[in-house]
Amino acid sequence: MPRDTAFLLVSFGGPEGRDDVMPFLRNVTAGRGVPDRRLAEVAEHYYEFGGVSPINAQCRDLLDAIEIDFAASAIDLPVYWGNRNWTPYLTDTMATMAADGVKRVIAFATSAYSSYSSCRQYLDNIDQARAQAGPDAPAVIKIPPYYRHPGFIGSFTHAAAQALASLPAGIADQADLVFTAHSIPESMAGSSGPVGTGHAYPAQLAQVAGLVAAGLGRDRWRLAYSSRSGPPSVPWLGPDVNDCITELAAAGSTAVVVVPIGFVSDHMEVMFDLDVEAARTARELGLPMARAATPGTDPQFVAMITALVKDFAAGQIGPATTALGPSVIALCHQLCCGSGEDRSAGFLPGGAGA
Repeated sequence: MPRDTAFLLVSFGGPEGRDDVMPFLRNVTAGRGVPDRRLAEVAEHYYEFGGVSPINAQCRDLLDAIEIDFAASAIDLPVYWGNRNWTPYLTDTMATMAADGVKRVIAFATSAYSSYSSCRQYLDNIDQARAQAGPDAPAVIKIPPYYRHPGFIGSFTHAAAQALASLPAGIADQADLVFTAHSIPESMAGSSGPVGTGHAYPAQLAQVAGLVAAGLGRDRWRLAYSSRSGPPSVPWLGPDVNDCITELAAAGSTAVVVVPIGFVSDHMEVMFDLDVEAARTARELGLPMARAATPGTDPQFVAMITALVKDFAAGQIGPATTALGPSVIALCHQLCCGSGEDRSAGFLPGGAGA
């Protein structure tokens, strides 16, 4: 590996105490005119967990696992971490890398899909951080959306199988699979991914859901969404996961396994929308529910990152890169995933209609 090349984990960031919550939410919504009274409502979801989002701790765990896997794979790259909305900020990390003499960076974002908020905005954040770091800022290569990689699919298949096994004896075989992801405005979904390639956000999610279900030997599943926000007049992707669970119960479902394929780690949306809200809905309906784990530090997921970094650091199309699909090069280009015109639609982290 070139000695002036580094690895960069790029993530969303999250508060790590009650005093962080409101400043964090103001960072997320900066420039959108969201009043503090609205943010205070969302903050309550964080306060329910002591004001701590799990995402930063999970990023630290992931970095530790990556460093171990890099060493086992003879990848000698320094490892850095920068967030979009909370410490360590991406701008600060970029400046540190420049000061350390890093010239080239392989960046991996904790978001597997194509849309403005899950891909293009990270590219924009990287460009802004490089501009602030000045002429010594390293060149950055962002690994494209990786939702099709077998390591990503396999980690969810394993987690879903474990969730099924945790259900009461005799009902796992009949349990319904509900795959979930963060909802986005329909207009943002329509502009996600390269035009004309069939790689829009909902289609990507459906592809992953189908592959995971097939890996479990299932041919029946549903796709639902969580964390809808913004004014009711703006259409967002649906159905909501709670409505989906209610419909399944009415149809005579005996149990449900919720698989959060839209998330790499247990964001607040997973903890609140699924572990609190969806679990409450299922409990009130008398429907046994299990929630599959997110990839986190699953060995298949970590090995995927290592293999992709190895390919991109070497500048070659290797097996890991090929596994991203035939149109991988088109997935991250100048005009992909829209221009961010929908970012004022009201997206907020924090779960349950935040």
